[in-house]
Amino acid sequence: MKFLTAAIFFTLSVILQYYWIKYQQKIHLTQIQKWYGVNIDNEIKAATPSMGGVIFLLMGFLALMMDFSLDAAIFWSLPILSGLIGFADDWMKFRSHTSEGFSSLAKLRLQLLLCAMWVMAVFVRGDLGLWPGVFDGYSWLVIPVSFLITAGTINAVNITDGLDGLAAGSFIISLAVMMIVIPDYVFNLRVMIQLFGMTAGFMFFNVRPAKTFMGDTGSHFLGGALAALCVINGRTLAVLPAGFIFIIEMLSSAIQIFTIRKLNKKIFLMAPLHHHYQKKGLDETAVTIRFWLVHSVGGVILALLLTEI
Repeated sequence: MKFLTAAIFFTLSVILQYYWIKYQQKIHLTQIQKWYGVNIDNEIKAATPSMGGVIFLLMGFLALMMDFSLDAAIFWSLPILSGLIGFADDWMKFRSHTSEGFSSLAKLRLQLLLCAMWVMAVFVRGDLGLWPGVFDGYSWLVIPVSFLITAGTINAVNITDGLDGLAAGSFIISLAVMMIVIPDYVFNLRVMIQLFGMTAGFMFFNVRPAKTFMGDTGSHFLGGALAALCVINGRTLAVLPAGFIFIIEMLSSAIQIFTIRKLNKKIFLMAPLHHHYQKKGLDETAVTIRFWLVHSVGGVILALLLTEI
């Protein structure tokens, strides 16, 4: 049954992505590239369909309907609603023919509101926790830390989505790492298999040279799914190994912003980190594969350390 679920979700994802790509090409649903970006292959990327994440939303709804329960509703509500925030941002970019959708502050407010409501729902359900045995004497920390990590994870995946296959491939690695740190419940395994199938189906068209991008719709959906798997199992700190490369990418952007504003200088040629290596002349595929390797090794090492606690 597990193999059948993986096969069904992968095959359906490939089919839906194929026809969705065709439709996006027909209506020219692409995204203007940022003028302040890395400026490599801009013409090719500007002509690439940019809302592949819409299929994640459809398949998230399908997964929810296939296994409708309170646990499933709470879990899938975070990636689906996060994805809808991303979709609104992508749609605004398309309609305005610019590289900017929501203002950063407006999008952040929506993310924080969603994450606050979702974390409280998990808390009321009685599933909230950072890690078994960690901060047991400081239960008041659980809600704010879980809230910050949930919101941070969604943004970290969004920041990482900048190279062909990087975010989606890293997410698949995250699922493998979570096999080490997330309890082997039937619900968790089923959800991870469903997420693997739909993400692998997207990857079929997203490896370089990409035929489609996931857009903010997809990156918000995957970020929400990663956070939800960790938080809903009372293991919020599992995000550290499972989101290893995403955290590095987010930190690189934070460090760059801080040093520019406070020290008036750059640490990296460009942030997030994957663009730094592009600016140094490394091929996009080489950067992506090396980041996958770092994510795999760092994630597994941190996961093994965490399970020793």
